[in-house]
Amino acid sequence: MNTDSIRTPSHLPDRLTISLWDFTWYTQTMPGEPFDDLDRAFAEAKVRGYNTVRICAAPLLLFGEHAIDTSVLKMVNMGGETGQRTRWYDAAGGATLDGRAHLLALFEAADRHDMFVIVSSWEYQQSPAFLADSSWHDMVRAIAPPERHAALARAESKLVSFVKAAGLGHRIAYVEIHNEVDLSRLDEVPWNGLDTFWAQKPYLVNALDILQLDHPDVLSTVCYGVPPHLDLESVPENAQVAHAHFYVYGVLSALEAWAQVRVAPPIFPTPELKSLLRDDAPDFDDWTTSIEPWRLQATGITTSMFYAFDWVDPVKWDAWLYRAFGDHEIAMKEAIDTRLRAVATWAGHRGLPAAVGEGWIGYTPLDAEFEDGPIGQYLAAFAVQRCQELGYWGTIVGSNSAPHHPGWGNVAFQLKLNTEFLGEPAQAPAPV
Repeated sequence: MNTDSIRTPSHLPDRLTISLWDFTWYTQTMPGEPFDDLDRAFAEAKVRGYNTVRICAAPLLLFGEHAIDTSVLKMVNMGGETGQRTRWYDAAGGATLDGRAHLLALFEAADRHDMFVIVSSWEYQQSPAFLADSSWHDMVRAIAPPERHAALARAESKLVSFVKAAGLGHRIAYVEIHNEVDLSRLDEVPWNGLDTFWAQKPYLVNALDILQLDHPDVLSTVCYGVPPHLDLESVPENAQVAHAHFYVYGVLSALEAWAQVRVAPPIFPTPELKSLLRDDAPDFDDWTTSIEPWRLQATGITTSMFYAFDWVDPVKWDAWLYRAFGDHEIAMKEAIDTRLRAVATWAGHRGLPAAVGEGWIGYTPLDAEFEDGPIGQYLAAFAVQRCQELGYWGTIVGSNSAPHHPGWGNVAFQLKLNTEFLGEPAQAPAPV
């Protein structure tokens, strides 16, 4: 990737080391949770070598056209014990937030710690599921599919104006229309025989035009969960950052296929999956969940997946992956390298900065340690090194390298990869 012709706003870092805070910065704010103190969370990120966080800024909720009172947002979990061992869903629930005030507090804390923020939205994926009632979910679903991209852009434009009015616009690294548009309900636009990338392209082009007309000084872009690296012409020409996610799965896909982790009843759970469960796991037919139907729709996670991830034995899960990894190692590394090179080459031709917002292996139970262990670290080190060599503007250590994941505790590893990506000498981690 030729980076000589690539220009980013002068106030932004030469390279972004990104920590994925997603929607958890407002769903896990109760005492003792990772985001009960935003200053502490930013300080911990700095110690680990990060200079950027990526968030769901809830633009449609906070700046959309509706009658929801965003000054008293009551946040909950999935109900009872459901989700408490499922990654991203282990919230305590119970907080009441002033949404705009909390967003401003995040940007003020970012400013104090000299950090930057990638603004996105998970509103057509998971985030509305964490509100006490269905009003947020109902509101975003009520927007007609062909209008959703533009509605997001208008709300994000107002959000950017709000942040600028507080004197904090310089803390925005860039804005995404939405997280993983191809894996969200934004793909409900008419396909007319196209794939989701080409079907959504005109809507994304229009949405980016709205943002760029209103805020020409702020970079804006699109985000895909499975980037079309074999058909990159389907990406809007007015995207200003080549933002990509690279989950390679590999051995994890093999486990999921073997155990049929994601399948629904009546064939669930399979004997193979049962062999990976905790000794105290209830029978699925006897297991009950208090999740309301609308909340399941808002998450996209099925009851069978919650059961599997809540009741799997992480030692058995990880052991299976360790035993099988040797058969997938080369393919997983090649998948990382090929996709990174494809996006870097394409970005170079367009003169765009490239950034990895999520990756590397895939979605695992909360207490599983495979991705944070020796093999996961080995793959992450390979990926970050390739990003450094290919001239990426931004990258991550891994999607689990954030305050709400157990892997956050490995301070030295994150600092090492981040400093190497930045081209700086490694430092010993400082206490927080």
